[in-house]
Amino acid sequence: MNGQFERRLRGLSEPGAARCLQGGRHGIEKESLRVTPDGYIAATDHPIGLGSALTNRFITTDYSEALLEFVTPPVGSVWEAIQYLCDIHQFVCGFLDDELLWAMSMPCMIRSAADVPLARYGSSNIGMMKTVYRRGLGYRYGRNMQAIAGIHFNYSLAESFWPAYRDIESCNSDESAFRSSAYLGLVRNVRRLNWLLLYLFGASPAVCKTFVAGVDTHLEEFDPGTLHGPYATSLRMSDIGYQNSNQAALTVSANSLDEYIHDLDYAVRSPNKDYEQIGIKVDGVYRQLNANLLQIENEYYSAVRPKRVARSGEKPTEALRRGGVEYVELRSLDISPFDPVGINRVQVKFLVVFLVYCLLKDSPPISIDEKHDNSHNHAESAGRGREPRLELRRQGRLCKLRDWGLEACREILQVAGLLDAGDGTAYTDAVDAQIAALEDPDRTPSARFIGELVDNEQSVFEYAMELSRRYRDYFGALPTDMNAHHQALMKESDASLRRQAEVEAADTIDFDTYLERYFS
Repeated sequence: MNGQFERRLRGLSEPGAARCLQGGRHGIEKESLRVTPDGYIAATDHPIGLGSALTNRFITTDYSEALLEFVTPPVGSVWEAIQYLCDIHQFVCGFLDDELLWAMSMPCMIRSAADVPLARYGSSNIGMMKTVYRRGLGYRYGRNMQAIAGIHFNYSLAESFWPAYRDIESCNSDESAFRSSAYLGLVRNVRRLNWLLLYLFGASPAVCKTFVAGVDTHLEEFDPGTLHGPYATSLRMSDIGYQNSNQAALTVSANSLDEYIHDLDYAVRSPNKDYEQIGIKVDGVYRQLNANLLQIENEYYSAVRPKRVARSGEKPTEALRRGGVEYVELRSLDISPFDPVGINRVQVKFLVVFLVYCLLKDSPPISIDEKHDNSHNHAESAGRGREPRLELRRQGRLCKLRDWGLEACREILQVAGLLDAGDGTAYTDAVDAQIAALEDPDRTPSARFIGELVDNEQSVFEYAMELSRRYRDYFGALPTDMNAHHQALMKESDASLRRQAEVEAADTIDFDTYLERYFS
């Protein structure tokens, strides 16, 4: 344990100080793939009862027309966030007819890239830009990858935390700069420790063969329709999932907010030879927004992002430049097949403690060598994290994943005690559960996933289909009058259709001009 961390813990242990750690804001974004009753990706339009995917604040789409995205607003407790997500699931299931929500991250039954339809957002310039951007992702990375689903967790510390923390740090700098610096320290530590989240919550150790058809992989055959990594935790986060050689070579520093903004700005303005070969507008049809390393800032994939809510028409880096970091978005979470909404309260409680720990823990700048070590550790944990005696790179030496994880979790336990602050032991219990998974890899979701396939003698497709049907029945059996947000979701769906029509009616320039102005 380092001196900075100990000092901060002592400061937050003072009478009344720990209370400022409570009351943070929690939000969940969960992707869910719509599939047909026999498990193929749905080719149908976004259900009209769910409103406009362009303007609905709670229900939208990600890459594909079939890849729904559920967005809870920021709320004051873990329970509220999970319950809101459950209510959205229940609401959505009422508009799916005979379709299902796929119960895991990795899709199955992909016959060709054409099976993954692009998301459509109407005829407005912003709507067409969203679709072209997604078409570009398909050309750059392949459409199969764009059908992968995951969960993002958004978190900000309570407003009351920052004055107390400034006092502990004896800091007289600008409040926004202080907050941004602290959040960037959190981001750096997440980059250092993201391998731990993959080990603890990775739930995609196996895939349907159709997902990697024609691709050489290191995976082994589990059954005639399934490939798996014997010790894998998250194939979604491995080299067969969200990975790309061009982005792997991209350095976006989190050593300061200025560096982060500069590096993203550079990437969205730098041409890439591979992408130039794709073409931009070919035979009158846009294949991508541009041929730069990133079409837009959101294309940059990372395990965690510093964020600020953007104003209308404002780019993410412009929002950060204007007001500094407001919250962080944790992006490396697989869908849990063991939970109807893909995540559970114990997991989210741990994530809160983990993020607070990453903020309080000393976080020096990340060098190029450490960046490479972080990438190596990420790949090792995703591809073979449960392998006995697996070693990771740590400050110029090798360290067993298990030992490093236990050391970190024992420090995280101290933060959990502050978050519990005499109000039960939920945060402590959540950390204890992860310590148990480090001590016994069979307790991890990835091991449990493989265990279910073995015990039930099922392929990954059969298992996912069974779960998808089970969860459809679960949400279908919930009474509508128990859904606290049903009316609000209904009103938002209706209002979103009106907002889309207003956006389309307000356009006064053609799409070419719109893009030219956007990127000027």
